[in-house]
Amino acid sequence: MMQALEDLGAHIASSMTNAIEGQEVAFGELTLTARADQIYAVITFLRDDPRCKFTTMIDLCGVDYPQRGKRFDVVYHLLSMQLNHRIRIKVATDEDTPVASIAGIYPCADWFEREAFDMYGIVFSNHPDLRRILTDYGFQGFPLRKDFPLTGHVEVRYDSEQQRVVYEPVKLQQAFRNFDFMSPWEGMTLPGDEKAGDDRSKP
Repeated sequence: MMQALEDLGAHIASSMTNAIEGQEVAFGELTLTARADQIYAVITFLRDDPRCKFTTMIDLCGVDYPQRGKRFDVVYHLLSMQLNHRIRIKVATDEDTPVASIAGIYPCADWFEREAFDMYGIVFSNHPDLRRILTDYGFQGFPLRKDFPLTGHVEVRYDSEQQRVVYEPVKLQQAFRNFDFMSPWEGMTLPGDEKAGDDRSKP
């Protein structure tokens, strides 16, 4: 199995020398590193080539490495039902450079790309409907970026007086910022604890 994947990786790399930058077989899967500006051609080749036949797209997601110049990886997972192979393709991009949408190759990529845009801010060119898919209207920021605050920027609540949903900046009381990291069962005294102490003192 491992040899078959290595042979497949060599075949893909030799067929697309200008697009594939690296290959690796690990954990029973072949991983390719491709140039972002060639991803549409790479995915098309993987679907149509008779030695590949990756006709099913399993997943597309983003990964954030904020310390890098190209901070994002877009990761594609494909499956060949006929050959019983899986493959992973990674491309790197930054906050401003779009990656070509593959919704024209795999229609199911539409919502996956919208999720990557919504969560990371990764832009996909020629996407049929690139807008947020999980967050609310008017949401600020991208929640899965490593530098996004854990509390978020705004909180949403229903105001009964205004009879509408309102957005307000997140405000944490200072008391909630002091964490002692103790278990509440170890650090708290609950009503009735004094009785338990009295019972234990009896013979």
